[in-house]
Amino acid sequence: MAIGILLALLGGAFVCLQNTFNANVKKQVSVWSTTALVLLLGFVASLAAGLAFEGSSLFEFQAQPWFWFSGILGVGVVACVTQGVQLLGPSRAISLIMVSQIFFGLMWDTLGWFGLEKVPFTWQSLLGVLLISGGVLLFQLGPNLEQRYALKRKSVRTDSSVKG
Repeated sequence: MAIGILLALLGGAFVCLQNTFNANVKKQVSVWSTTALVLLLGFVASLAAGLAFEGSSLFEFQAQPWFWFSGILGVGVVACVTQGVQLLGPSRAISLIMVSQIFFGLMWDTLGWFGLEKVPFTWQSLLGVLLISGGVLLFQLGPNLEQRYALKRKSVRTDSSVKG
């Protein structure tokens, strides 16, 4: 379990780093050029690593045929996330992506979709998603609320010094 947690944390760091890099590439070229570059380089790296670690068994596919096309979903992932990071910044975009992933993961687990083992819905799971969503909302709105509060305090001080 500890290795799984470590790999998940490392994966999260890789996702954030990759999306930051992708957003910087997208500043120079289109989102489609960025997506093609990212997925092409990912294909080359995956193929090389797969051949090195698995040899010819790399090409023995055991999954249902429709799952083979998950790479096509990668086009949507890279295109949407790259633009989201560029428009919102890494921390905002990634936090919203995280909430979306948790919500859809809970929904698909509960419904048992896409070949997943059906996991019973619990109110604790929903509460967890809502708490994480609330934390992200606070994270997103926090700086704006602080700024408004500071402006109001400054306005009140200015008004009281004018009256006095």
